[in-house]
Amino acid sequence: MPIIAAAAATGINWCVLGSFVGYLALMLGIGFFFSKRQESLGDYYLGGRRMNKWVVALSAQASDMSGWLLMGLPGALYVGGFSEAWIGFGLLVGTYLNWKIVARRLRHYSQACGDSITIPDFISNRFRDQSGISRVVAALIILVFFTFYTAAGFVSAAKLFSTMFPIAYTTALWIGAVVVVSYTLLGGYMAVCWTDFIQGSLMFVAIVLVPAIVVTDAGGFAATVDQLNQINPYLQSIFTNASTMKATGFIGLASCMAWGLGYFGMPHILVRFMSIDSPAAVKGSRRIAMTWVTISLAAATVIGLVFHLYLKQHGLTLEQVGNDPEKCFMVMINGIFSSGVCTRIFAGILLSAIMAAIMSTADSQLLVSASSFTNDLYKRVKKNAGNQELVRVSRVAVAVVALSAATMAMNTESEFFKVVMKMVSFAWAGFGAAFGPLILLALFWRRTNLAGAVSGMVVGAVTCFVWKFVLADYAASCPIFGLYELAPGFLFSLIVTIAVSLVTKQPSAEMVAEFDAVAADQRDA
Repeated sequence: MPIIAAAAATGINWCVLGSFVGYLALMLGIGFFFSKRQESLGDYYLGGRRMNKWVVALSAQASDMSGWLLMGLPGALYVGGFSEAWIGFGLLVGTYLNWKIVARRLRHYSQACGDSITIPDFISNRFRDQSGISRVVAALIILVFFTFYTAAGFVSAAKLFSTMFPIAYTTALWIGAVVVVSYTLLGGYMAVCWTDFIQGSLMFVAIVLVPAIVVTDAGGFAATVDQLNQINPYLQSIFTNASTMKATGFIGLASCMAWGLGYFGMPHILVRFMSIDSPAAVKGSRRIAMTWVTISLAAATVIGLVFHLYLKQHGLTLEQVGNDPEKCFMVMINGIFSSGVCTRIFAGILLSAIMAAIMSTADSQLLVSASSFTNDLYKRVKKNAGNQELVRVSRVAVAVVALSAATMAMNTESEFFKVVMKMVSFAWAGFGAAFGPLILLALFWRRTNLAGAVSGMVVGAVTCFVWKFVLADYAASCPIFGLYELAPGFLFSLIVTIAVSLVTKQPSAEMVAEFDAVAADQRDA
């Protein structure tokens, strides 16, 4: 193991290493345990729709937030101050609306509609797609954007390992990739959900504890506020960027709040709704999820702000601790828990929370990517493939997507590929724009048809690429192009889906009857 060799050569603290390796071994053990409990493809992808409300809630939120919660968001807040918290507000609103509006209906509709086990499966069954075009388009969108998303996770893992241990960035990246892929390959959906449950719990403890210690050391909340004002009076301004000293304009505010739209199209979150043991359990699961996400987002916001205070308390500059604001959480843990055997063991456990955040999202993304390839592409070509063959193909797909993402993450020359926040925001926009409007319309508008669905997905995905990599270059001369690509992508996709559905053939009587039956069941429940 490269970590062990590096530790022996440099005298690294074995307490941190031991607790960290123990945590990773536990995750692999869970994967091995559930590898013996898969009887069908539905078990591998959805856990047989037997997941309880606690597991679904924490798994959904842990897989949602990823390393972005402990690295990307605090880093953005360190640089821009409290004005960056608008992203958190947008996410909070989006989380609630997704659980409130989509979760219960999707759980019911996906089972009633051909017992769908993936999002492309649901789209195809919902619109009676005999041609398979919707499956192909949806699966390709998932594979493309999840490769970007998974690459962001691997970059986070590389930053974590290379900060914790004296190993090269590339070596750190591959270690993280191998661990995530290993237990995803072994256990499938149930392993992913149960590891996410554990990881979500660990993330919660770490993200609340560390900023609480810094605030306490500063003399309490009021003293912290005063000292932050002394460092930079704009750090706590909700409408002024602390770095540029410029007011947060309409474009900036709309871009931050637009993050909430992404939830309606996130396959790795939507599939959690489909797996819960009953539609009636959604309400309890929503309450658990909202409590977790509200406290976690608030704590992540505080982490980014008090890192300024932490550096001042210890007489340090950002350059002295790696010159990367996305590493602020790691730096604080290493500094706060820096001596004593028990203290360093605890530091290793808290640092594992960062890996937990990374793994909880990357594993879900890999599994959804594999399910899209296997169930929605491979199975369409080889119709007589058995369950065991499909599970084997899924595992190969996991490895291929992971390899592609890791290769992409190694491109450290690109500013885009070495900043977690940039890759996550692009992938988030792609899914939100391609699937968000369609999921909402498929669940709540009976007139939606196959032509509209396919057109909307394509327009949403293409808009994100064009807006991000072409039109954004003209933002200086035309400020509207500085808008987060999710906003125009979602809007154009929504308009196109509705317009094309209205000018093309109406849904069949069978589709309308199924829609009305699901709607009636939801009203009666």
